[in-house]
Amino acid sequence: MRNFVAHRIGTVPPSGIRRFFDIAATMDDVISLGIGEPDFATPRPILEAGLRSLENGDTHYTSNSGILELRQALAAHLSRLYGVHYDPETELLITVGVSEALYLALTAVIDPADEVIVPTPCFVAYQPEVVLAGGVPVTLPTKVEDRFQVTAAGVAERLTPKTKALLIGYPNNPTGAVMSRDNLSAIAALAEERDLLVISDEIYDRLVYGDHSHVCFASLPGMHGRTITLGGFSKDYAMTGWRIGYAAAPPPILAAMRKVHQYTIMSAPTMAQVAAIYALEQGEAHVLEMVAEYDRRRRLIVSGLNELGLQTFEPLGAFYAFPAIGASGMDDETFASTLLTEEKVAVVPGNAFGADGGFVRCSYATAYDKIEQALERLHRFMGRHG
Repeated sequence: MRNFVAHRIGTVPPSGIRRFFDIAATMDDVISLGIGEPDFATPRPILEAGLRSLENGDTHYTSNSGILELRQALAAHLSRLYGVHYDPETELLITVGVSEALYLALTAVIDPADEVIVPTPCFVAYQPEVVLAGGVPVTLPTKVEDRFQVTAAGVAERLTPKTKALLIGYPNNPTGAVMSRDNLSAIAALAEERDLLVISDEIYDRLVYGDHSHVCFASLPGMHGRTITLGGFSKDYAMTGWRIGYAAAPPPILAAMRKVHQYTIMSAPTMAQVAAIYALEQGEAHVLEMVAEYDRRRRLIVSGLNELGLQTFEPLGAFYAFPAIGASGMDDETFASTLLTEEKVAVVPGNAFGADGGFVRCSYATAYDKIEQALERLHRFMGRHG
């Protein structure tokens, strides 16, 4: 039966994240620093907005583009935060999470053999999605000494006549890195000079810490017309299970994405769209409350890892720490599997995200006291292996 499976599917490996989750699920007393999902429940007022929509009989399809009121609220939200202006009718599309938005973006713009530059480490879906769209991912490693930021010089080195797009994701999963405005502006200038499309995954846009402010790539001069912005509600509003995201793009690209969406999905869940309207209009206090708690956990885990000799640069976004594990004398796969076996702490090897073997991802989207316990277990672990 293998002969019936498309060749490109066979070239895509299974997720390196899920393997460790599956093992951890068979064990008792595991503390997971692996999953990239808020441990908060969806704030009650947002939940109740979704419940009311069901009670009101909102159980039918919406427009392919999504409820207009949601697109209008989203346009106002992006304008207010980043000064970037989108037409709700022609430049915004509501999707089933950002995962679908990424699939639509790549499927709509990539022709066979087109190259897409993908800085690594990155979200596990980026390279496989390029392959599934028929394109060729061209990886661009980033370095801890550059705080895992991609540079225009690095992008320029990867350009060929077949390069069509650059796919970036900041704040970054798995590193927690953010991009400076200067670096983004330099990339914007290169994109304009070399006629590149930029696909910017900004799902963690609100989860930034300290004095940092997220820079929406499309807000940079000249970038509105050559950027596909991807975003959603899963991380900012703790709405992962609602599966609600969006894409913002110039009208011709958005129309192409809508066409793919129409024939594959029809429309995002109605209940989730109604809840998302409330999240945008009334959920700001809940976002700020969650960000403050993530920041508290961030400071705990980063200082704790550094004290153990697991050198960790300061992540300024998302909810991940990305410690170097050289002090253990192990590669990332060995470190993660041994830690899980010996101390029942789950982390994810950095190679799952395209990193070299010297890092693991630790999520601090878990309770403060569990992070404290995990650090105690890591202290025992490093006492034996450090």
